[in-house]
Amino acid sequence: MVRVTYGAPRRQKKNRYFKAARGFRGGRSKLWRTVREAMTRAWAFSFRDRKQRKRHFRRLWIVRINAAARMRGMTYSQFMAGLKRAGILLDRKQLAEVAVNDAAAFDALVEAAKSAKAA
Repeated sequence: MVRVTYGAPRRQKKNRYFKAARGFRGGRSKLWRTVREAMTRAWAFSFRDRKQRKRHFRRLWIVRINAAARMRGMTYSQFMAGLKRAGILLDRKQLAEVAVNDAAAFDALVEAAKSAKAA
């Protein structure tokens, strides 16, 4: 029976890992076992944090919309309910952008939400 060593594929796999671990400190970029462990964790964290980034941005947008709405005498939930009743379909990212950069347009949105809420 022939002895199989997986020479080239194993070296290619290691090279992929070592290339990905460039910039890590100490053994985390030099030692195979440590590099493999570091990269496994790094890839797991990056997968998790791609999901978390979306949550964090949504929270930030809601905070900005809430602050702008409260400055105009409404809470966030009242504002969003009024917009939905008025048929204004802007997502939170767009609303936060308007709240920060265009006060007049946000005032108009608040008025629309208030009138829809009253009706």
